[in-house]
Amino acid sequence: MRSKKCKILVASGAVIFLSVVIALSIAINIWNYGKIDEKAPSDVAIVLGASVWEDGVSPVYRERINHAITLYEDGFVDYIILTGGFGEGSYKSDSQVAKEYALSQGVPEERILIEEKSTITEENLEFSKEIMVENNLKTAIIVSDPLHMKRSMLMAEDYGINAISSPTTTSMYKSLKTKIPFLLREEFFYVGYCVVRVFR
Repeated sequence: MRSKKCKILVASGAVIFLSVVIALSIAINIWNYGKIDEKAPSDVAIVLGASVWEDGVSPVYRERINHAITLYEDGFVDYIILTGGFGEGSYKSDSQVAKEYALSQGVPEERILIEEKSTITEENLEFSKEIMVENNLKTAIIVSDPLHMKRSMLMAEDYGINAISSPTTTSMYKSLKTKIPFLLREEFFYVGYCVVRVFR
């Protein structure tokens, strides 16, 4: 009886240990992936959405947009796709608010494309792919916060987007106090997405 209990404890301990190792490995992978900037000449920068406020884009979204603007100004992309649909009670889409900000920063209106149907990251990419097809855009640079890039790039691949990664260098997630919760959230959603995509 004691031997059986010992085996159960050992097996349980092994499962817990393995789970911790896997979770830590995934977290490290997400963290390190966010340090990679693959930027190269592409047709368009896709800016993944974030919240907007009553008086404009949130600081998080602003810095993502700023990074895309830099890519445009430095000649890496010809167009920018801004993503984000309508929040509850909003009369403007998040992407329209983002467009107004980009215009205020000097980006020509004809170089800005918006998608207004999405509410989550996966939809940002799904509907951006439709815009790329409509406008004959073949290659994209995905722009978001560093810790968001691993999951976003996997989704971009699944939607057939020929994409490379370029995280914003001015992310509002600067301290460990803000990075760790973001990392844990991303790990949860990344693992969840990996499981779901197996059954598609």
